[in-house]
Amino acid sequence: QELEEQYSPSRWSPRLGPDAVVEAHVEAVTAGTQRARAAAQTLLHVPYGDGDGEKLDIYLPADPSGAFPVLVYIHGGYWQHLSKDASGFAALALVSQGVAVVAVGYNIAPKGHMDEMVAQVRRSLAFLVQQYSRISGVYLCGHSAGAHLAAMVLSTDWAEYGVTPDIKGTVLVSGVYDLEPVLHTYVNDALNMSREVAQRNSPMLCVTGAVPAAGACEVLVAVAQHDSPEFRRQSREYFQALRSAGWTVSLLDLAGVDHFDIIEKLSQDSYVLTQVLTTGPGGG
Repeated sequence: QELEEQYSPSRWSPRLGPDAVVEAHVEAVTAGTQRARAAAQTLLHVPYGDGDGEKLDIYLPADPSGAFPVLVYIHGGYWQHLSKDASGFAALALVSQGVAVVAVGYNIAPKGHMDEMVAQVRRSLAFLVQQYSRISGVYLCGHSAGAHLAAMVLSTDWAEYGVTPDIKGTVLVSGVYDLEPVLHTYVNDALNMSREVAQRNSPMLCVTGAVPAAGACEVLVAVAQHDSPEFRRQSREYFQALRSAGWTVSLLDLAGVDHFDIIEKLSQDSYVLTQVLTTGPGGG
């Protein structure tokens, strides 16, 4: 019972009730994505593999003639909700700063299983850097389940993919980095993970020592004041694990936000995480 509560982010928001905060979140990210699709130059539903879910939405910077950094956004939804079609809400604030935004689609549960989702996100990155030679650096951002998938990218053995993406920065927002507790909650009903699958796909258990390429990648672990104590613990412990392994990593505890508006605010130019993503990619 206690774990169910801890792993139900919607129960911890002081703004709205559990159902209302989820509804408001879906509305906000969907509307933001529609605005971005209407205003930005886009390449939608670009296949990076053969599966139905294996598609990308690319939002190009206003002047895509030279080299440009790319922010790859991986959506949350507990690996079973949302899609890339609600993942472009941060694009307008970023393309205006010369950053391309790529929203990654992956097969959510029950159709997709955990091993497959992790492999899809890794493949999508390999595809991007192989297809687009003008990328001057890759930045990853994932929210909630998407932060988990982005963290799994950090432990990728790129030799298998024949390409090593130049990942300069990773922003992990309100993520889950140890899947073991999730096994004992309603979240696993759709995922149907065994303990072995959960362990194999837990970033906490996959932290590699920072090799020189990884050393160049700055990781920011961000968590909301109104995330549950369990989510906050997971962020803190993953941050500590990366730091111990020699990664360049910082922890940002954001006041006054919950599990949902911590990422929704990426559509605002002045928001701290938007600033991190625009100044990081641009120069510094």
